[in-house]
Amino acid sequence: MNQFNPQVTSSALSSTQGQGTIDRSEKIQLAIAAVVTDVLPNGNLIVSGSQEVRVNYELRLLNVAGIVRPLDISKANTISYDKIAEARISYGGRGRIMEVQQPTLLQQIYDRLKPL
Repeated sequence: MNQFNPQVTSSALSSTQGQGTIDRSEKIQLAIAAVVTDVLPNGNLIVSGSQEVRVNYELRLLNVAGIVRPLDISKANTISYDKIAEARISYGGRGRIMEVQQPTLLQQIYDRLKPL
């Protein structure tokens, strides 16, 4: 009687290793002009201002809005950001570094679907 006795041997080894770093720091110290957009019944001022700065192919955007008490405004007609009530301060931008750190939606889909 003949017996069929197949023997199959296989082995697989897979290894992946990766490294990456991004080191980015910014220190901003800006004076921004703002305009009074409204005056509240108690005399407080609603202010809003924005500024765009281009640095090394990057467009940096700074927006400030909030409520200011007239007595907090200095004789030089300035006020520190920590004296703005309900402050809404945003700082961001767009440009080459942002494109690498946050690719477009289509680039993200392509990166996920492309073969490893």
